[in-house]
Amino acid sequence: MNVSKETEQKYVSAIPNPEYLIKSISEQGYSLESAIADLADNSITAGCDSIEILVETEKAPFQLFICDNGEGMYPEELKQNCKFPSSSPEHARNAMDLGRFGLGMKSASFSQSRKFTVLSRKKGTDRYHGFTWDVDFIKKTGEWRLIVNSDAEVNSLLQDYIRLRGSYVDPLKGFEANTIIIWAGLYKYEDYLNEKNRSKALNREVSVNVYEHLGIVFHRFIEGKKTSLKIRVNNHLIAPFNPFPETHKGLRSIEYRQKQFGDDNIKLEGFVLPSIALDEVKSEKNCWTTSNKSLIDMEGVYVYRANRLILYGGWNGLIKKYPRLQLARLRVDIGNSADHLLHLNVAKSAVIIPHDLKEAFEGYIRILTTEATKEYTNRGLRKFPERKKKADLSLFNKVHTNKGPMLEINSDYPLVEMLRESLNDEQKSHFNLFLRVLNHSTNKIRNIHETQPHYEVDSQQAVDALQLFVEKAKEHEFPNSFIIEHIRQNFGISETNLPSNVLKLLEQ
Repeated sequence: MNVSKETEQKYVSAIPNPEYLIKSISEQGYSLESAIADLADNSITAGCDSIEILVETEKAPFQLFICDNGEGMYPEELKQNCKFPSSSPEHARNAMDLGRFGLGMKSASFSQSRKFTVLSRKKGTDRYHGFTWDVDFIKKTGEWRLIVNSDAEVNSLLQDYIRLRGSYVDPLKGFEANTIIIWAGLYKYEDYLNEKNRSKALNREVSVNVYEHLGIVFHRFIEGKKTSLKIRVNNHLIAPFNPFPETHKGLRSIEYRQKQFGDDNIKLEGFVLPSIALDEVKSEKNCWTTSNKSLIDMEGVYVYRANRLILYGGWNGLIKKYPRLQLARLRVDIGNSADHLLHLNVAKSAVIIPHDLKEAFEGYIRILTTEATKEYTNRGLRKFPERKKKADLSLFNKVHTNKGPMLEINSDYPLVEMLRESLNDEQKSHFNLFLRVLNHSTNKIRNIHETQPHYEVDSQQAVDALQLFVEKAKEHEFPNSFIIEHIRQNFGISETNLPSNVLKLLEQ
């Protein structure tokens, strides 16, 4: 009788070094402004209507306080939220919950500081409790030890906060902080910069990049109609910046598309800025860009998750940036239930669009960028006021070419000019192509010269209009040979000069 013995599985302990792991977790692509924004997400999720961010730069180590008047936490809640991680990314969340991994506060804080403390009290109570993560303490003990702050330590930190708050003007009226996060030291500014430049560099980073970033990513909350969010950074109340100023009559939207994805809908809506924006951005106050960004910086995809802008500027690897596309912006709205499907990272700074959605994104972007290119290439068409000439009342002008005189429709003829001014950009491209056909046919009938010239298709508008003509002709089942001959005879365009996309249509 054979007796099988269960083989004992061998293993070794693989508990990570806490110091190394924390430093690795902190390298998640956070900048100062994105780290602060990540902490502000928690404040919004906690139901606050005001956030106060104060920076102490007069002495080292620098201190940064991020405070909110949300619901606050009891000691057990606070301890749980200080753990790595505090929740599972797979748990169902409230529609306005801006977190996901339960790592945001810790990873964002450790990306800027090696020691931070969280003080909190439940709304309506008086006593604060505090916990501190300190890399030096972890290095010393070699264990995951979270420091429990004594009442004396908590009171000392509160006094630092009250003193710093009093040094700034225009405080938020009636503001009472229920949760306060304190970064004790900002090593990226203290360790790697010349001592004389440390304070200057940090102040500039806060007054330029932090102000700007918070105004963009939280603009929907700040602009809220019912309860708007107030964010104060030192002496300044953050102003919202909406990259889609729909009240501006020149902004043009493309018909949106909506797609079910996971448990959420994803909405794609493209916008084309007016060409006048190319001139208006030169002024300090314009509605198209922030003071430190260009139109090219801001072209591309804008992904909103539960009203929070998590990604903007650039096309997220779908296409490349080009100057001719700087008037194009794509607004994408998702809920927070599709994070795992969109592969949102911890820092909320990158999204990987899955294969299921990529085709829809690319197809819509083609439509948007075509319209944006038209707007860009048509800029300045009406800007020739320097030399006014008398209106020419001749319907035809005689133009001298290397093959003799030709007649063409006078574009300044009053009725022609009135008609063109009444058309939108797409209609104008069709009208211009019609004038070309009319000019060519007129000269053919008059028999001005025996050999008709063959033109190049010299603009994107002409390509689009010619493509539309071929599509319509094929809908009426005209044979390709007839269409090509018609284009040659009436458009003055030979088969060898046809654009590739038109040739592809004819091959179908």
